[in-house]
Order: sequence, then structure tokens, then C-alpha cells
Amino acid sequence: MDFDFQWLLLGLPVAFALGWMASRLDLRQWKREQRESPKAYFKGLNLLLNEQQDKAIDAFIEAVQQDPDTSDLHFALGNLFRRRGEYERAVRVHEHLLNRADLPATERDRAQHGLAQDYMKAGLFDRAEEAWKALEGTAFDTEARLALLTLHERSRDWRAAVDDAQKLERSSGTGSYASRIAHYWCELALEADARQLPADADDALRKAREAAPQAARPLVLAGERERAAGRHAQAVECWRLLLAAHPSAFALVARDYASSAKAAGESGRALDELRTLYQRLPSLDLLAAVGLLDDDASAQRQRVATHLARHPSLSAARELLQWRGASADDEMRSVTSAIGHAAKPLQRYRCAACGFEAQNYFWQCPGCLNWDSYPTQRLEDL
Repeated sequence: MDFDFQWLLLGLPVAFALGWMASRLDLRQWKREQRESPKAYFKGLNLLLNEQQDKAIDAFIEAVQQDPDTSDLHFALGNLFRRRGEYERAVRVHEHLLNRADLPATERDRAQHGLAQDYMKAGLFDRAEEAWKALEGTAFDTEARLALLTLHERSRDWRAAVDDAQKLERSSGTGSYASRIAHYWCELALEADARQLPADADDALRKAREAAPQAARPLVLAGERERAAGRHAQAVECWRLLLAAHPSAFALVARDYASSAKAAGESGRALDELRTLYQRLPSLDLLAAVGLLDDDASAQRQRVATHLARHPSLSAARELLQWRGASADDEMRSVTSAIGHAAKPLQRYRCAACGFEAQNYFWQCPGCLNWDSYPTQRLEDL
């Protein structure tokens, strides 16, 4: 049977017309989607700026559904979920991005960074540690190392913290971490002493002093360890180094210094040093240390009275009233007790970073975890 080419000539225009109509329909649909996707995006952005996060999330979800290949929309949605505390949903968004084979390397690092933040905020520190480690060597390297340092501080993994700080110090533009490294070695020395490993404690303390020769804490700790071992002369020498390098921090050990100097037979020299320091940095702690070395009670009472006149404080007033001793009547003892009660809040140390107050001095603030944020003077001495 012969094929009739007439039908072919008639069919070609029909096929061309159908193809043209189909392309126009696809083009219109594509244009409509392109118009709708920015609208949903800008709607979500507007809601976000108006702090309507719930509605912004719905708008971004709609935009993602219309354009599932747009990574920026996924990042915006993941950040919103994290800010809302919906960490599981934020993790799913960033994991979805990481599973995309077509994602560029820079966007993959960005998704890994978002995932690390999700785990960090959720308190999943073991997963956060793995996520931050995956960012080493990327554009987020410095931020990752800082986050790892924070994680290791929180978990009190001081050796890992030393490694983190040393890497950060070697990298450019991150500043010096010598003081923090010294703190980490001091923490390791305390842990070794608690486990009754004095050799390990000595080694850790030596490394602390090598890391930051002028840091106050290694000198304080070295003197305390010598004093605890009954080596008072060595304790005095350690604290004299502290007096030369950090006179403002010497009040922290002034009383122990006085008692060790007395035990080592160096009361005269120590008394002169304390009196000289008091003239520069007057405080009741230094005055009490002077009183331990000077047995003249009337002279000490006069020193307290002079201190009260020059530096009025409730603690100084209470100290002076206590010198009346047994001669005080009931009313005066009641006044002394009331003043002591009122003075207690002023005898604390306050963190300069977050305002956390504590009766004892901390090298690391328990509130904000900053190092060396406590002034060495109590509130009433500031």
C-alpha cells in the first residue's frame, strides 16, 4: 500500500501548531512561577522584619515549595527555625541541603555551618563538635575553632582546649591566647593535685608559667601549693614575684603571704612590703595581713580607724567596732552585727562582663564563662 505524502504535508503544520501551543503554556507557567516565587519570598521577608516569625516561616515554606532548588530560601528557613527554637526542623533543612549533589562547595560549607549552629543551640554538643570539626580548613575555620574551644571549656577538656587555643594563636588575626592557655594548664594542675599526682601538677604548672610568664594565676597557685606542702620560704618567693608583676592581685593572697612569711622568719621584710603596697592600693585585706605581722593591737586599731576615715565603708566600720571586744555592751554588739549584715553584699566580687557576683574570687566567671573578668577588689573597694 502506497503512503500518501499528502497526509504528511497536512500533519506537519498541525504538529507545529500543537508544539507551539504547548511551549507557550509551559512558558506562561514558568513566568507565573517566577512571579509568584519572589512574591512569596518578599512576603516572608516583610513578615520577618515586622517580627512575625510564624507567618514568615509559612511564607518561606511556600516559596521553597515553589522553587525547591533555591538554596538561599532553605538557608533563610533554617535560620528562622533555629531562632524559633525548632532545632529539629532546622537540622532537617540543613541536612537536606548537604544531601544535594548539585550544591557548590561554598554553599555546602554554609550548610555545614548552619548545621553546627543548630546542634550547638540544641545542646547536642557531641554532634556539634563533629559538625564544627568538619569546617576546619574552610572559610568558617576560625569560627569553628572558637566554637570548639568553647565546647572543650564547657566539658572541662582542658588538654583539648590547649590544642584549640594554640591553633588559634598560630592563625592570623586572632590575637594572643597565652593567658587562657595558662589558665588551662592551671586547671590541669589542680586536677592532678586532686588525683594526688604531684609530679603531673608540677609539670602542668611549669607549662602554665612558660605560656604566660607574667600571668597572675600560675604565681598564686604556685605559692598556694608550696604553702600547702609546708614550704613557706618557697611560697613567699612565689608571691613576691606576684607582688612585682601584679600588685593589684596581691590582696588575694595577702593574709597567706603574711602567715607564710612569719613561719619562714621573714616578718620584718614582709611587713615593710605590705605597708608599702597598702600606701599604693589600700584595702582591708592588706590591713589584716599587716595586723598578722604586727602584734601591737593598739597600732592595728589605729590603722583601721585611719582607714575608715580615708576610705569609709561598712566593713571598715564593723572592723573598728569589733576592736572594742568584750567591753562593748549589748546595744553596741547589736549595731556591730547589723553593720556586718549590711556589709556582706559589698564584700563580694562582681564580674565586669555580666555582673555575676560571688563571695569568692573566680578566675573564670561561673555566669558568662569569661576569663579574668573579675576585678581583684571587692565591690566596696572599687
